[in-house]
Amino acid sequence: MAQLKTPAEIDEMRPAGAFIAHVLTSLRSVAAVGVSLRDLDAHAHGLIREAGAHSVYLGYHPSFGAIPYPGVLCTSVNDAALHGLPSDYVLRDGDVLSIDFAAQVEGWVADSALTFQVGTPSPEAARLIETTERALAAGIAAAQPGGRMGDISAAIGEVGRSAGYGINADFGGHGVGRTMHEEPHVPNLGRKGSGQRLKPGLVIAIEPWFMAGGDGYVMDPDGWTIRSADGSLAAHAEHTVAITPDGPVVLTERSA
Repeated sequence: MAQLKTPAEIDEMRPAGAFIAHVLTSLRSVAAVGVSLRDLDAHAHGLIREAGAHSVYLGYHPSFGAIPYPGVLCTSVNDAALHGLPSDYVLRDGDVLSIDFAAQVEGWVADSALTFQVGTPSPEAARLIETTERALAAGIAAAQPGGRMGDISAAIGEVGRSAGYGINADFGGHGVGRTMHEEPHVPNLGRKGSGQRLKPGLVIAIEPWFMAGGDGYVMDPDGWTIRSADGSLAAHAEHTVAITPDGPVVLTERSA
């Protein structure tokens, strides 16, 4: 059952959201051709230590993971859509990089992700990334008190399908609070007007992820990295959003 937060608790979550936004902005500035995924993970780890925060990824071991998660970031490149492990892979010109980051600050968790190109941009990747970000904005706009979960899912799915992109609802958004994954599940496909009622105090991570090809995905042997089944590019965008009587509030908003 979803745990509704009080207005005071939502205020207490703001430092976690601001920290997540700061780290992702910093990572975007240092991710460049010649930088390894392990370098990015080390950079984020340093920021966590400096802030006295706590990684909720490191050592995380859900049932589908072949090993406990070995880093503080999910870094997914090109056809990798979600949960890419930190590695010695060195970023190349034109790579599409998705960074997903969550951490706990003062007892509260926030979660966010962004996708961007490293080096020379391509129109194909730029369109995929822009569409994913637009779907996130549509999902957030649909997260209105008194509405339904399906309103969010339908808004995301409509943007992705209209662009001709693959969507899979097996992995989607989720509740956020004292832990990273709480109820409810927030699918990226759905029917408007269906699903649970959106009540003030609900805090959720809304996270569309689209594939430039079909809907299918495959899992790497590591039990973590999810890739498009056809090898097409993938993109992922995410914010932690609080539903309030006045509408949705993005707790992980970035200034850039």
